[in-house]
Amino acid sequence: MSPSSQTLHDTNERLRLLLDELAPESPKFVAVTSEHLARVLAELLLAGEFLRDGVAGAESDPELSRQIGEYRKNVERLRSLLPTLHANLLNERARLESERAHLESAAEWARASRKISSRAISRDRKD
Repeated sequence: MSPSSQTLHDTNERLRLLLDELAPESPKFVAVTSEHLARVLAELLLAGEFLRDGVAGAESDPELSRQIGEYRKNVERLRSLLPTLHANLLNERARLESERAHLESAAEWARASRKISSRAISRDRKD
C-alpha cells in the first residue's frame, strides 16, 4: 500500500468508526457531542487537504482509487446522517434550555426564600 493509500485508508477507518457512533441504528451509537462533531470535522479537513494536494497517481494506483471511493461513501453516509444529527442536537438544546429555565426558577425561589427568612429574623430581633 502506497503512503497516499495508507493515509487515506487510516482517515477512512477513523471516519467510519466516528460515523458508526453517530448512526442511531448502530449498536455503537452514542449521543452526539461537540467532541464527536469536532473529530468528524478534523477527519474531513485532513482528507480534504490530502485530496486537495492532489491524487495524481489515483488512476495508476488501484488501492488509492478504492480508498477515494471509500472516502466518498463515508461522506455520503455523513450527509445522510446530518438531518438526524441536527434533530438530535435541536432536541438536546431544547432539553438544556428547559433545564436552565428550571434552574433559574429554583435560584429565584431560593433568593426569595432567603429574603423572606432574613426579614423574619430581623423582625424577631427587633421584638
